[in-house]
Amino acid sequence: MTSRLVSLLGADQVAGSTARELADRIRALVLDGRLTVGEKLPSERALALEIRRSRSTTTRVYGLLEDEGYVSRVHGGGTRISLPRDTWTPRDADDHDAIDLSIASMDSTPGLYDATVRSLPRLAALRGTSGYSLRGLPELRDAVAQRFSQRGLPTDADQIIITSGALNGLNLVLAAIGRRGERALVEQPTFPHALEALHRHGYRMLPTPVDVEGWDERHVTETILSGRPHVAYLIPDFHNPTGATLPDSARERIAATARSAGTVLIVDETTAELDIDRGWAPLPFAASSPEVVTLGSMSKIAWGGLRLGWIRADRSLISRLLATRPSFELGTALLEQCIAVELLQDLPALTAHVRTRLSDGRAAVAAGLDEIDGVTMPSAPGGLSVWLDLGAPVSTEFSLAARERGLILPPGPRFATGGVLERHVRVPITLPPDRTTLAMQRFRSAWEAVTAGRAPRLTEMSHAAVI
Repeated sequence: MTSRLVSLLGADQVAGSTARELADRIRALVLDGRLTVGEKLPSERALALEIRRSRSTTTRVYGLLEDEGYVSRVHGGGTRISLPRDTWTPRDADDHDAIDLSIASMDSTPGLYDATVRSLPRLAALRGTSGYSLRGLPELRDAVAQRFSQRGLPTDADQIIITSGALNGLNLVLAAIGRRGERALVEQPTFPHALEALHRHGYRMLPTPVDVEGWDERHVTETILSGRPHVAYLIPDFHNPTGATLPDSARERIAATARSAGTVLIVDETTAELDIDRGWAPLPFAASSPEVVTLGSMSKIAWGGLRLGWIRADRSLISRLLATRPSFELGTALLEQCIAVELLQDLPALTAHVRTRLSDGRAAVAAGLDEIDGVTMPSAPGGLSVWLDLGAPVSTEFSLAARERGLILPPGPRFATGGVLERHVRVPITLPPDRTTLAMQRFRSAWEAVTAGRAPRLTEMSHAAVI
């Protein structure tokens, strides 16, 4: 069977390539995140047979990559992907005139104010209670459960816990079931703060590549079966940042593989309602397995300032979550819950507004890129952003050039585990069109500096939030 490496390289594409050219192609796959850190490569002999080259050529290829830090070779342990030691992460900017593209989130829906006013009698009726609610308001849990049922996943309110946002929900799940030192399967790229949460709870990352075309399902299932990760964190709907959607058939196979390996699937659905023109809607991932844990949020469809989310899980896990939650939180703010009840009662109007805003933002980004050569934009049928291909591993360099021009643009490696994805940047489609137009003007200026060799030198950069 053809190895994954040769499948990615393309046997026909490497015919006649020199050892240096082969090494460069493999290095590009590493920097692009399609080959993941720790992944085992074919032996020199096996690779030589697959690409019909001499053993000395493949030995030279792996030697070049080892010298550059992109593979490690251990006698008897094979050749595995690694990374050079030097990596960079972006710095917060103090320029108040800067356009911040590290935040992929819209301003509030026009209906938020009216929903807040309508929620006040509901809040007033709760004054006679303690104000604490570990599970969340019954009417809000009913509304969330009903939305799951409408999407094809029958759900009861007792399968729902209301949280202070999806990231808060992830930390609650990890606090309840986490095992320090275990492995976690994560997509690459993915939401950076989920990676940080997993690291904080002591997990070791097993990355699996995702691009604008979707997942490498073979890699996902093989990694689960070989690595036996305790948890897997996935964003299957309008994946952040690529915008890809995992098909129903793949969800079923991955769920079955996870069950057989004892892996808990933690599915982030914060972007699931952000459809622009996909043309089809998958079932919720949890429809494939009752053990799937689902995270949701109001922040992407209503407002980031509405710190409210939920967890859907089987009843046994819900009991564990309720037992764990008081150790760091006694419930979610009641006002936000009352507002969310009102908003969910008019979800079609909410999602229609989101669709219009995202469509306008996508068009503004596309218009800006029409004047820029060398940068490729995917179709982006939904989600918060577009995952641009820069055509070369210059993302960090480009991010620095953008920062000099008042554009805060996290480089591709910020969305990965350790320095890869240098060919990509994430550009949100959530800003108003006029603001996006200005952002793309600065984008073009930074790109011209990079392509002309006038970008700033790479230096160590401090950590920054990416939303």
